[in-house]
Amino acid sequence: MSRPSDFSTRVHRVVAGIPAGTVLTYGEVAAEAGSPRAARAVGHVLSAAGEGLPWWRVVAADGRLVPGLEEEHAARLQDEGVTCGHGRVRTVRRHRAGGDR
Repeated sequence: MSRPSDFSTRVHRVVAGIPAGTVLTYGEVAAEAGSPRAARAVGHVLSAAGEGLPWWRVVAADGRLVPGLEEEHAARLQDEGVTCGHGRVRTVRRHRAGGDR
């Protein structure tokens, strides 16, 4: 198995630090990982991460859930108190490293 990239390591750290019941967008994760233009790359990192990270706490900028995993994504978020409907997050508590916004 290859060694994870620095970016991948930073993404893992950011996502692991998102508290239950809060959500970040892929772009916000990328920015907090030091690569603000790498939102798509965050998705690739999470898709390869398996169950080791709370991937369900990351959504698209428009609140859209992971295509093909909408039901699981919504169920995990709803278990944490996040309201979802029609394949999107409806209400969330936003989080940023260093405090809520």
